Amino acid sequence: MELYELINYIDDYLRVNEISDVSINGLQIEGKKDVKKICLGVDSSLEIFKEASKRKADIILVHHGLIWGGLKNIRGLVKERISYLLEKDISLYAAHLPLDMHPEIGNNIELVKILDLSYPEPFGAYHGVKIGFKGKYEKKKSIKEISRKLEKSLSAKVECFNFGPDKVESVGIVSGGGGSAFEDCIKEELDLFITGEPSHAIYHIAKEAGINLIFAGHYATEKLGIISLGKNIEEKFKIKTEFIDIPTGL
Repeated sequence: MELYELINYIDDYLRVNEISDVSINGLQIEGKKDVKKICLGVDSSLEIFKEASKRKADIILVHHGLIWGGLKNIRGLVKERISYLLEKDISLYAAHLPLDMHPEIGNNIELVKILDLSYPEPFGAYHGVKIGFKGKYEKKKSIKEISRKLEKSLSAKVECFNFGPDKVESVGIVSGGGGSAFEDCIKEELDLFITGEPSHAIYHIAKEAGINLIFAGHYATEKLGIISLGKNIEEKFKIKTEFIDIPTGL
């Protein structure tokens, strides 16, 4: 397929041009015009670029791209990464907040699906935009049950802090480094907050507010959306995609 046919579809589907973000979302590096193979990943790194090249990828779709707020210079590691992609003629596409907040395939709605939460609604303000989701259990569940479900589904170790009720009904979710959205849990009187990266800053606040915490890993909670995007593209265009799993354990 033609490169910009794919790019225009993803731009429209994820609404990348409508969502303000520190990441420069969309096509960051332009490679060959014809796309036959797509690789997917969470982070931009030489490791993933080299693995994608081995797999003969024409484009790499990632959650964390190379360009954040614009480039001040092209030198050092930035030069090395960009040079490698240009040399191999591989395109790079980034989708940060648009992939966190997407209501069908985003990181947070995928976590809602994993946990079988009912009545999902946008939740968790980040620069005035709700990028996460909240939901409820029709039958309350223990933190242990929820943790086991996450560990099994994400293949990751989770950290739990039982600061709230033993049985959980309401849950707020913001993937990755979503700790800044915790205040919304207090405002909405939720029983549990789930995010990726552990946040020292919210430990005592959560304890004093009586709200349970689960940290399920930045990488683990943010691989879901890019994998789902790959499945969506396969169904739409009948083109092969491959997820390159390079977990950080963080």
